Amino acid sequence: MIDVSRWTVCLGVAAALVVATAARDARAEDRLKDPDRRIHVPLTLGLGVAYFLAEAPFKAPLSKDTCRWCGPVGFDDGIRSGLVWDDTGRADTLSDATGFFTAPVFALAGVGLVAHLDGRRANWFDDGLIVAESAAVAGIFNYVIKAVVARERPFVYQLPPDQKASTDHPQDNNQSFYSGHSTLTMSLAVSAGTVASLRGYRHARAIYGGGVALSLTTGYLRVAADKHWSSDILIGWLVGAGIGYAIPGFVHTRRTEITPLVSPTSVGVAMRW
Repeated sequence: MIDVSRWTVCLGVAAALVVATAARDARAEDRLKDPDRRIHVPLTLGLGVAYFLAEAPFKAPLSKDTCRWCGPVGFDDGIRSGLVWDDTGRADTLSDATGFFTAPVFALAGVGLVAHLDGRRANWFDDGLIVAESAAVAGIFNYVIKAVVARERPFVYQLPPDQKASTDHPQDNNQSFYSGHSTLTMSLAVSAGTVASLRGYRHARAIYGGGVALSLTTGYLRVAADKHWSSDILIGWLVGAGIGYAIPGFVHTRRTEITPLVSPTSVGVAMRW
């Protein structure tokens, strides 16, 4: 049996480090480039529709009937035995609530609120668009990996072979790696926090902290629901954080401008973001 309290403390420390590191360079100046809505609105909507289609009408034909990766890695079993709930259905419902409702509402409403508090309400649409785009990219990438890897979910792994095809949603049996809930919530948390930091909003740390806390909670609930191995959750957090930072941090950040400065007595270079 794993020491659950120690594991929880480690996650809390890791979350604090993420928030402190990511938010450390928030400044008053606005370093975010407003997205071209003619490109990024249809792109985000298209990715969102594609994800919905993959998760609903096309999930069965895109899913594998047999697992390619069928078992846990070294630490997965120990963490599962320490965290899985007796009432896995309740944990599953709670994880859907935090992952698909609370986390998106917090991220999108949060960036709007901190912009409003700084008197910059005009940014709310573009900020929300960047956050939504980050989540859409993360969702599509996650679904492609799930379809390719075809890892068996832990509750299915525990079933006798003759019962595996009789689950409530057999098309979902082999979509454990990596966790979509963890990827979505962490991409929302980090993208919203990064947007707030790049804008220079005073309360960027609150966006990071609340979003990361929701993502950690959702990941825990997915293990408690016996829907994912802990390794699925950890990779989901890492990928979600990477995409959540990359979209605003690289795609939508102002480019550095280098201007030569020449005077009768000196030569220099000025850089502006």
